Amino acid sequence: MTTTVVYGEALVDDFLGEQVVGGAPFNVARHLAAFMAPQLAITRIGDDRNGAIVRAEFERFAMSDAGLQFDPIEETGRVVVERNVRGHRFVILPGQAYDYINPEQALGALESVQASAIYFGTLAQRCPRSRDTLYALLDASDATRYLDLNLREGQFDERCVFHSLHAADIVKVNEEELESLFAWYVDIHPSEPPLDGDEVRAACAVLVQIFGLEALIVTLGHRGSVYFGADGEVIVHRDNPPPPFVIDAVGAGDAFSAIFLLGRVRGWALETTLARANEFAGAVCAIPGAIPRSLGFYDNWVARWRSR
Repeated sequence: MTTTVVYGEALVDDFLGEQVVGGAPFNVARHLAAFMAPQLAITRIGDDRNGAIVRAEFERFAMSDAGLQFDPIEETGRVVVERNVRGHRFVILPGQAYDYINPEQALGALESVQASAIYFGTLAQRCPRSRDTLYALLDASDATRYLDLNLREGQFDERCVFHSLHAADIVKVNEEELESLFAWYVDIHPSEPPLDGDEVRAACAVLVQIFGLEALIVTLGHRGSVYFGADGEVIVHRDNPPPPFVIDAVGAGDAFSAIFLLGRVRGWALETTLARANEFAGAVCAIPGAIPRSLGFYDNWVARWRSR
């Protein structure tokens, strides 16, 4: 059975009183594990209290720990979450264990599975050690390369984005990230008059061509998503059942990516995969935080998708 390899940060969101395990790659792997899809999270944590919290989550949700590395010096990744009148402010700390993922250990973990896809983003590329390890993994596998851009302020540069796009087969971005790509590579800037639908499609097609992508997926929040294929296929999903209420959108993109990757493993039709990814991402907006605390959250989805 094939495995989805998820590369990058596992960290703790510190709410100054409560610690919640997170990081986009961890969230994706956690969702896949909840749907009983083989997954391998390649990450690195410290020998500290937060590392123990991360390990406990791996155990609680039966996630494979074959790619979980332990750093005797660096601390487990941590994001300080500060609450204010405008919501939350996230402070991503520098020099964390996930910045130093060991290439030999990572390659050993990769060799132990038959990888169908490798998921990666940009945060774990901010330091040379983990960035070089990522590209060693990509060079060692012919699995589909899925890039969830996940641009975090102050944690990336355009050069990283450029190389990531060239390395990817499928790229997922949100609207804000798409504007950055337009500015860098299509010379269309947010300050200019808004593009009409045909102009947006043409610009996205240019991005697909420039970077030799299989597909570019643009998520639109509650408005759904648009899939731009290399063959010119465009799939628009806007008729998504809205969640009964929205608490926050944290983790919605991770939920979308997890179900998109799950659909490829399960052999779902592309339109079905996109529709389910949109619906599941919307449901995550109706819970606090990026991932549900209980596996019971997934029962309804497992039953529903099995019956269709």
